[in-house]
Parts: sequence; C-alpha cells; structure tokens
Amino acid sequence: MKEKTQVEHLNESLYDFRFDEDDADRFESGITPQIIREIAEEKGDPDWMRDFRLKSLEIYNKTPMVDWGPSIEGLDMSRIVTYIRPKTRMRTDWNEVPDDIKNTFERLGIPQAERESLAGVGAQYDSELVYHNVRREVAEQGVVYTDLESAMHDERWADIIRTHFMKLVPPTDHKFAALHGAVWSGGSFVYVPKGVHLDIPLQSYFRLNAKGAGQFEHTLIILEEGSYLHFIEGCSAPKYFVASLHAGCVELYVGKNATLRYSTVENWSKNMYNLNTKRAIVEEGGKVEWVSGSFGSHVSYLYPMSILHGRGARAEFTGITFAGEGQNLDTGAKIVHAAPDTSSYVNTRSISKSGGISTFRSAVQINENAHGSKCSVSCESLMLDSQSRSDTIPAMDIRTNRADVGHEAKIGRISDEAVFYLMARGLSEEDAKALIVRGFADNVSKELPLEYAVEMNNLIGIEMKGSIG
Repeated sequence: MKEKTQVEHLNESLYDFRFDEDDADRFESGITPQIIREIAEEKGDPDWMRDFRLKSLEIYNKTPMVDWGPSIEGLDMSRIVTYIRPKTRMRTDWNEVPDDIKNTFERLGIPQAERESLAGVGAQYDSELVYHNVRREVAEQGVVYTDLESAMHDERWADIIRTHFMKLVPPTDHKFAALHGAVWSGGSFVYVPKGVHLDIPLQSYFRLNAKGAGQFEHTLIILEEGSYLHFIEGCSAPKYFVASLHAGCVELYVGKNATLRYSTVENWSKNMYNLNTKRAIVEEGGKVEWVSGSFGSHVSYLYPMSILHGRGARAEFTGITFAGEGQNLDTGAKIVHAAPDTSSYVNTRSISKSGGISTFRSAVQINENAHGSKCSVSCESLMLDSQSRSDTIPAMDIRTNRADVGHEAKIGRISDEAVFYLMARGLSEEDAKALIVRGFADNVSKELPLEYAVEMNNLIGIEMKGSIG
C-alpha cells in the first residue's frame, strides 16, 4: 500500500478516535450558578467546596479575559459543556471498566504501561476518573495515590486537601484559574511520606472524548521531606470541528530535600484550547524537574511555574513544542527565586511548520533576599519553512546584584547541506528532515521513560509526514 504523505491524510492518528456519548450524562452548556450548584450536588461536595466553587464563579465573571498570548476569540464559553459524567463509577479492577472506555485506554496503551513499568495508574474519561489503582507494595510504604474527590471525602486527608487546594494557584490568578475553581472535576491526589523513594513512576492519563466540552481535572501532589517521585501525565482527545477546552490545574508541594519529576506528553486535538495552569513550590534543598512535550491543540497557554521557597531549592524545565498548520502554541516557564542559593535551568526546543506559530515566553524573578542564586535560560527554535513563525519573549526581574543570570536564544532552519548529506546515504528528503528534527528534540526525549520517548518520536513522525508534500 502506498504510504500517505499529505498532511490532511494524517489527521487520523493513534489518538484520533472516539466513541458515542450515549452512555454519558451531559450537563447544559455555559457557566451559571445553577450549573455550579448541580456540579457540587453531583459530587457531594462538602459545604466549603460548594462555597469555593460559587465564589470562584463570581471571580470569573468579574475578571477580564486574558490578553497576553494568542487570540482565543474562537472560544465561546456559552457553548462549552463543563461537566460530562460517564455512566460508570470509578473502578480499581480494570476488568470492571465498561468496554468502550476500556477500549479507548487499551488503544492508548494504558493497561500495558501499568503492567510493565508503573507503580500506579489513574485514568480520567471526560469529567470523571473511571479507573484508579496503585501497587500494593507502594501503598504499604504509606504512599497515597487516589482520585482527588475520594481524598476530599476521606477524613484522613480532608484537612490536607482543604489547606492546599488552589492555594498555589488561587482563583484570582487569572480568568481561567477562576473558571477551574468553579467547575473542576476529577484529577489525582498523591502524598509521599517522609523519606520514601518510589523507584517506578505513577501516571495519570486524561482523555476528553466528548464534543464541545471542557476538561478541568485538578492534580495535587505533596512530597514530604527527603522523598522522591516521578509522576507522568498524558493527555489526548479526538478531532472535532467545534472548539473544546482544557483548563486543568496542577499544584505541586515539594518538601525539604525532596525531589519531584513531573513529565507530560500532551497530544490534544487541533480544535482544543489548552489553557492549563501548573505550579510548584520547593522547600529547602528540594528540587522540581519539569519535562514537557506539547503537541496538538489549536491554541496553548502553558507556562509551568516554580517557586523556590527554601535555601538551596532547585528547578529544571526541559520542554519541546511542535506547532503545525493552524496552531499557535504559546509556551514557556516561570521561575521565582525567593530564597538564597537557589538555582534554576530552563532548556527548551520549539519546532514550527506549515504556518504554525511557536512562542517561547519565560519569566524569571530573583528577589532581594535570593543572593547567591543562579539561573540559566536557553531556548532554540527550528522553522521548517518560510511560512512558519517563532518568537522568543523573555522577561527577567533581578532585584539583587548578587546573582548569576544568563539567557540564550537561537532561531534557525534545517540545513540544506545536512539534508543533502543524509539523502546521499539513502534517506528520502522527508525521512532526512524527520531525522534532523528528532535529533533536535533529543534533549527532551532522553529525559522521558522509554515508552513515552517512543510516543514522542512517533508524534514527531506524524507531524513531519507531508511537510514537503
């Protein structure tokens, strides 16, 4: 069979499939106090959470639309359905998950990944967790890995949830943080006790199957002193011809001398507005490592933030963004040095083709008391044609002269000589360019677990098909 090389033939990929919504309860579109109350009632929210949702809605209605990134005029919130519940309760036995949902995650490789390399898995389908499980030997170490709503109703964790929920990302932060506070649903809660090192990762996977809907999961992770965790997040959605919205929230609390690696591979469909907010606070001697692969979505606003709160705290951010036809991806990182002797390193790659726009936006702040701090920011952009665009917008706010700060940016195109060299050794022009792009993205893929590195390389291959057709 002749290989398909045109871009339009490749919109249907591993991730672009869907099942009927007949088995789902779908709320009305729009955002009203009545809808918020219905979500709270559906969830069985405690009084404080119901009141928090309604207050967040008030903030949302008063807060102006964000205006610092690409246009989101095509997102009509009156048409977005904020809550869709699959007609199944959450399961801990994979065999009990309904067949259509099970087939979705089987095709994405979730059960296989769980069996082979993960300490625990959570799977969200539209607005609800449908599966959550953690290995017995992990639970026996005192590690808690469950859905956030179950933890909120568990007296052992209810107070911790209340004291940490949306404290790093308050609803007043921006309009879509307020929206999240009002309509959030699903997500995971992770607690790692003092001194516990998990040698194998935990993973949550989020799948938005419904048309014209939003997904608003909330991930809350707390690491106590001296602990270690690698948490993996995967996201995907099928293609529709109406706008969808992802406005999740991630809050990470990294204790003294603890280390958290947070890896993400996002492959949203290209009708998706990805307006996600992620933030970490790191205590003395602790470290947060972000590894991010951003593919898909029509528009993205994504800037994971690290607050280095204790002496000697560290942050690293490694990211890759691929913007193709019709995509405007505005991504980057934020770092706040709020204590002495802290250090951060930001290293990103962006690729744009077929008129895609890739923007790297960073913000570094070093406070007056953060003497002895070090920060290095490096971003490289690769444009595959003359129609594409790449921008770098760094901001640095340095409030002490006792700091070491550097920024480096490079923008370029694929070398004709390199392509010719590879073609002279038997590769087609398309394969030669794809190989060069994979090498350009190698700094990210080598930081991912093997199965996710393979997935990212496959996504690059999908995006590259037809780049010369």
